[in-house]
Amino acid sequence: MCLAIPTKITSVQGSYAYAETMGIRQKINIQLIENPMPGDFVLLHAGFAIEKIDQTEYLFLNNTLNEMIKSDENEPRE
Repeated sequence: MCLAIPTKITSVQGSYAYAETMGIRQKINIQLIENPMPGDFVLLHAGFAIEKIDQTEYLFLNNTLNEMIKSDENEPRE
């Protein structure tokens, strides 16, 4: 299963950008999206920004991901 993570671009440097994902700053490849700018929200998969999304979708996906993580933390371990 593949999962794309919502993230926010904070700066752009050529073919790469720095982005913040759930409080973690990382360098990502932005060659697959058109005209990436600081402040853009994107879906991130395997270190590549694969699609721009709007802020509403970013917030929805980020909240959903956080709920999934919390739910998983509460699951009993075998």
